[in-house]
Amino acid sequence: MTSATSLNDLLHGVPAIAAEMRLSPRQIYHLAEKHGLPTFKIGRTVCARRSTLSVWLAEREAAARSGRADA
Repeated sequence: MTSATSLNDLLHGVPAIAAEMRLSPRQIYHLAEKHGLPTFKIGRTVCARRSTLSVWLAEREAAARSGRADA
């Protein structure tokens, strides 16, 4: 992955993550704390990668379709 692609994949801040997922910032905090939404910090700023969020959502969808309790 090139550094330009890497930077395009980065969502910097909860408002950016929320906008990408079409959720509220509070929902992002809740998902991260209670359901393992894959986020990380750069300094004091919560960040995420679009690609990692896509994988996480696909895993959650697959779990829901298979009827697993962790969905």
